[in-house]
Amino acid sequence: MIAKTPKPPYYAVIFTSIRTNNTNNYLETAKRMEELAKLQEGYLGIESAREELGITVSYWDSLGAILNWKNNIEHTIAREKGTEIWYESYHVRICKVVREYGFKKESD
Repeated sequence: MIAKTPKPPYYAVIFTSIRTNNTNNYLETAKRMEELAKLQEGYLGIESAREELGITVSYWDSLGAILNWKNNIEHTIAREKGTEIWYESYHVRICKVVREYGFKKESD
């Protein structure tokens, strides 16, 4: 599902990853992180896709909100498990969205 974000500017955190073969408790933790992020002040939405390469983009209203999410203790524990167990590699990019546009086909 495409996130419904406000009019720019806002921020995007792009998390790209390659997982290991160990998926023990991964899906439950990923779901919990999404639920927890939604409760954070400044959270705007999330989009995620996974094949060989996983890409999750979360949207935030400020850099401060992103930092608060990064410092959330439960999120910190999940990140530590990620580097120890679930991820072969990952990369995080933080971007300021200054413009957006899109298209949606109308239903018949």
